[in-house]
This record gives sequence, C-alpha cells and structure tokens, in this order.
Amino acid sequence: MNNMNLIPLYPEIFLLLAICVILLVDMFLADDKRNITYVLSLLSLTVCGALTMLNSDGGTVYISSNMFVSDPMSNLLKLFSYIAVGVTLIYGRQYVADRGMTSGMLGGEFYVLALFSLLGQMIMISGNNLLIIYLGLELMSLSLYALVALRREHTLSTEAAMKYFILGALASGFLLYGISMLYGATGTLDLSAIAKAAASPTANKTILVFGIVFVVSGLAFKLGTVPFHMWVPDVYQGSPTAVTLLLGGAPKLAAFAICFRILVEGLFPRAVDWQQMLMVLAVLSMAIGNITAIAQTNLKRMLAYSTISQMGFMLLGLLSGVSNGNINLAADAYSASMFYSITYVLTTLGSFGVIMLLARSGFEAENLSDLKGLNKRSPWFAFVMLLLMFSLAGIPPLMGFYAKLSVLQAVLASGQIWLAVLAVLFSLIGAFYYLRVVKLMYFDEPADQGVIVADTDMRIVLSVNGLAVLALGLMPDSLMTACSAAIVKTLAS
Repeated sequence: MNNMNLIPLYPEIFLLLAICVILLVDMFLADDKRNITYVLSLLSLTVCGALTMLNSDGGTVYISSNMFVSDPMSNLLKLFSYIAVGVTLIYGRQYVADRGMTSGMLGGEFYVLALFSLLGQMIMISGNNLLIIYLGLELMSLSLYALVALRREHTLSTEAAMKYFILGALASGFLLYGISMLYGATGTLDLSAIAKAAASPTANKTILVFGIVFVVSGLAFKLGTVPFHMWVPDVYQGSPTAVTLLLGGAPKLAAFAICFRILVEGLFPRAVDWQQMLMVLAVLSMAIGNITAIAQTNLKRMLAYSTISQMGFMLLGLLSGVSNGNINLAADAYSASMFYSITYVLTTLGSFGVIMLLARSGFEAENLSDLKGLNKRSPWFAFVMLLLMFSLAGIPPLMGFYAKLSVLQAVLASGQIWLAVLAVLFSLIGAFYYLRVVKLMYFDEPADQGVIVADTDMRIVLSVNGLAVLALGLMPDSLMTACSAAIVKTLAS
C-alpha cells in the first residue's frame, strides 16, 4: 500500500484531461468535421485501456488516504467498461449523426458526455470510500440525464429524461441517507473501517440495518431491479437508441462493482440482513421482468424488461456468496456474478447494435415487427441477432448459457435449491420472448424492404461482437478464470 503512488490514477487523470482537450477541439470543428471528435474519443479509450493494463500487476494498491483502490477486479471491470463505451460509440456514430445529435448547437456533446459518464463509472469501480463512490455515481448519473435529454425537440426523449432525473434524484437521496446512517453507526466512510465497525459487538445494529435498507434501495434503483424498476422501460424506449445502450451497457458493470464494494467489502459482517433483501429483489425481478416482457411489442421495452430479469439473475450470485463464511464458496459465487454481468453487457451491446443497424434517418427500428424477415434482407446479421437472443435466453453453446450455469451452481452450492429451481423456471418463461424474435426474423415476411446501410466499422464490430458471444460460450474458461482470479485476489487483499 502506497498512499503517495498516483500511478493507479493515471487512467482517470488521462481521461479527464482528454475530455477537456476534446471539448476545446470540438469548439472549432465544423459539422462535417465532427468525426474528429469521434476518433479522439476512441483514441482516449484506447490509451485508458493501455494505462490500465500497464497497472494490472495483480496487486492491490490504496491511494488518497485509502479512498481509491486499484485491484484486479477494478482493472478487469474498467477494461470491459472501455470496450462497452467504445463499441457503443462505434455503433452510434451514424445513428446520432442522422438525428442531428452531433451538429449545430449540440456539437460533440454526445461523445463528451459519454466519456464523462465513463469517468464516473471508473471512480465507482475503484471507490473505497462511500463518499467517493457517491461522487462517481452522481458524475455518471448527471451525464446520463443530459444524454437522455439531448434531443430536446423529441417529446419521448424529454419525457424519459424527466422521469429518469426525478426518480434518479429520489434514488440518490435514498443512497445518501443510507450512507449518512452508516456513518452515524460506524463513525467512518472508509469501507474497510466500516467492515471492522460492523463486526464489533458494540455496533448499533438498529441504525446499521436501517442504513443497509436505504443503501440497498439506492443500489437496486441503479441496477433497475423490482420494485425500483419503474424508470427502466420508459427511459429505454424514450431515449435515442445510442443513449439507451450507454444506459444499459457499461453502467451495469459499475453497478456490480459498487454492490460488491459496499455489501461484500464493507458490510459483509451484516450479510444476514442484506442477503434477504437481495433474495426478494432477485425473485421479484426475474418474475416481473420475464412475465411482463412477453406482452411487449416494442423491442426496446422488451429488452428493458429483459434487463430487469437479467439483473435479478446477477443478484443471485451476490447473495449466494454468503454461506457459513466459506471463502472458496464466496469467491465462486462473486466471480459467477461478475462473469454474468460481463456476459450481459457484451450481449446487450450486440442486441442494441442490431437495432441501430436497422435504423436509418427518419426511421427507428424499435418494434418487433421491424425484425420480420431480417434473414431475407441480411442473413448474416439475422444470424448475429440469433446468437445474441439465444445467449440472453441461456441456450447452449452460447456465452449466456455458461453464465447462467455458473450462477446456478453457486446458488446450489449455498444450499438454496428452491431459489435455483425458481431461476430455471423464470428462465424458461423468458426464453419465449427471445425465441419470438428469432421466429420473426426467420419465418415471417419482411415488413420493410429498405436496404440495410451501415458503415464498415459498425459491420465489422457487430460481427465480432456476435462471434465473441459464441466463442466465449464454447471456450468460457479464460474469462471465467480471469473473473475468479480477480475476485480471489480482491477478497484476499
């Protein structure tokens, strides 16, 4: 541990400086030169990835009075966050340009706000202090609020932004109130010190439990789990699709990270309290998410309810790590949950990528009917979408199958057989609406005869995205081993 060592902060410092440079450069760019902002954004992400990899020596370093931590888990999640945001920018470049989101008065704000949201996620992932985690969360949230409202003339987007902002402010209040109660009970905001204080027999259990209730409520909102899910369908549908992907992609990795930091690293001595809460959230999310998704005709709303159910499944891994203090069981459960989060993000990137591929100026491919006959219009991208839907449904040999299997193994290892049975049943229900998409693509006549036009970079990345989901399903050991090693080393630090 070296509090004066700023090397672990280099990715965050560089990204902040890069954002400032991009803002200045963008001021002098004409609309037809806006691609320079796009290229600079991707270059910034590449450099951040290189800096993070150079810092990935397998050790744990605390800096800034233990408020910031660099460990294997944070480095791995940051790398996937860079990938998620970079892929989103590639998918969304033509989409946002066609809708005037990078021209006129708006300029390059889309790219700058996307990078600011990423900076907030990086701070959340590496936060070792409740106040730092909260500041990162607010930086991410405020950037996303602005992104949702970027199309000011679009009624649905404005409505979605208002809902997201009001409910997000309420959730932030819950989280901040919970943090204040934890501070009152423990006298500290440092997660390591909170863990020691929570384990003390003299700790005020009543205030601790009330604090946990409010903190978990705030975290549940950011994850979009039931009963704090009311914003997800409306915001997903109302936002421009590129912004929807910025909402539903990388932030889920940061949300997993803060759940792990606060609940596991900070409040593990009180796990008996938050485990029961997560169990209720998980079961309700899988039930309502999967059942409600069946009734949706809007593809983005269907994927929103899918997200709710997927986050419920991810919580199963987190709550299964609490079992008689068995550290090996805990590591397996948390690594399964982390693997599931990464799987969800990679699959979601491709799913919304296909939606943006089918969209064009003046037309949003948002309805299920817009996918009819896709196999006749583009057999390759219909196949890519098939892989993504099968993965979300948990059908072998896709990545999603192995992710669900690893979580279910963790649940069974913790002795909660009934919970595993429920998870399987709700997954079977969920398979219906994923397979419905495949049926529309392969067995229905095209409703739209328009030519699918997309840039080469988007076609290549979307193809790689789909094939990666297949490859990581056939050979999941490398990523699963990386997740397991990261969690084990993080828990041991």
